[in-house]
Amino acid sequence: MDTTVMLGHGSGGTMMKRIIDDVFFAAYAGDELLRGDDAAVLPTPAPGERLAFSTDSFVVTPHFFPGGDIGRLAVCGTVNDVATSGATPRYLSCGFILEEGFPIDDLKRICASMAECAREAGVALVTGDTKVVNRGHGDGVFVNTSGVGTLAPGVELGGAQCRPGDKVLVTGTLGDHGITIMSCRESLSFSSDLESDAAPLNHLIADVLAAAPHTRCFRDPTRGGLASTLNELAAQSGTDITVDEDAVPVKPAVLGACEMLGYDPLQVANEGKMVCVVAAEEADAALAAMRANRYGADAAVIGEVAASQPERGSKVFLRTAFGGTRILDMLVGEQLPRIC
Repeated sequence: MDTTVMLGHGSGGTMMKRIIDDVFFAAYAGDELLRGDDAAVLPTPAPGERLAFSTDSFVVTPHFFPGGDIGRLAVCGTVNDVATSGATPRYLSCGFILEEGFPIDDLKRICASMAECAREAGVALVTGDTKVVNRGHGDGVFVNTSGVGTLAPGVELGGAQCRPGDKVLVTGTLGDHGITIMSCRESLSFSSDLESDAAPLNHLIADVLAAAPHTRCFRDPTRGGLASTLNELAAQSGTDITVDEDAVPVKPAVLGACEMLGYDPLQVANEGKMVCVVAAEEADAALAAMRANRYGADAAVIGEVAASQPERGSKVFLRTAFGGTRILDMLVGEQLPRIC
């Protein structure tokens, strides 16, 4: 039995077949994947349905951290990206780039985590690829996932749909993932219960859409955090967005860590949260739907959309706890690399 990844595992020969059979197939293979073809042939959507497709790559370090690992992150990230369109995620692909010497037991642990998260999200891992690079030419493991979902007729979500008067909601506390990764990487201890928020949010999104059919958009505030996400939405829709600092949920441990490190918690990455813009008359219904889901218990209405002034362009403003207002800019540069 192999105990570490070797170059031969990416050769296309018997060693590659062995790692596919013993690790990947053993963890999550279904009928489509077990066929062993280069492409998965999937059921045709019902008449009038559309497909949503997304892909993402994950290079987080460390690979394992409180609340998750690179495998859970990969499934959650792509499921959530597909779900932001209003689609129901159905199928995922998974590509591994492995470094020679990476422990097989760690790879099995990652695959088991992916399988568990896929079951929770209700998606199937149906096709994949494996490559192995020389020792010292990688970082143990990189993961790429692509996702396909079906989109019902009439569902049109996107940043351009935001309108003056709409309300802005978030599904929970911000900055948990970024500060957890930082604490692991730098061996810092901020709080015993601080962990990544990595979570599949497709079921939460479906609940919100059922309760608030005039939802304008969802967006996951990953790298760049809430600040970058809101600036993207304002630019897409040609509007201004104003957020109340006191209304934004942030755990005390995260806030304290950000103060110590000089970070703005509104610019710190999240992996299990959604920003949602919804028509004002449906904001209460959307909030109730979020809070009824275990991943939305700390959801809050944090701001509103307004008309912008054409001569200066779209802006995002923060009403501070001290009663003033300042511009909330996008993150410039890389606050914390290898975050996802």
